[in-house]
Amino acid sequence: MVRAVPIFDYRRPLSDTAFIEMVVWRVPEPVRASSHPFKYRLALISNGVCTLRYDNEAGKGDHKHIGPVEAPYNFCGLDQLEADFWKDVEAWLKQQDAR
Repeated sequence: MVRAVPIFDYRRPLSDTAFIEMVVWRVPEPVRASSHPFKYRLALISNGVCTLRYDNEAGKGDHKHIGPVEAPYNFCGLDQLEADFWKDVEAWLKQQDAR
C-alpha cells in the first residue's frame, strides 16, 4: 500500500498573535474532487481564528477561505499555490498595519 509522503510541514510566527501553517503531502491518488497528486492546507491563524486557508478537502476540491467566505481555487502547481497564499497573507498584513 502506497502512503502519503510529506512534502513540507512547518509553522512560522507572523506576530505575537498570528502564525502561518503550511502542510503539503504527495498522495498516491488525487483527493476526491481534485485532479493532482497533492493534499494541502495552508493557513493563517490570528488570535486563535483561521482567517485565511487554502485547502483541498475531500469532496470539495481546491478552494480557499478568506474569513467566512469560501471560494474555488484554480490549482496550478505547488509553486503557484504558495505564491497565491503569500500574496493573500501580505494583503492581510497590510490590512492589519492600517488599523
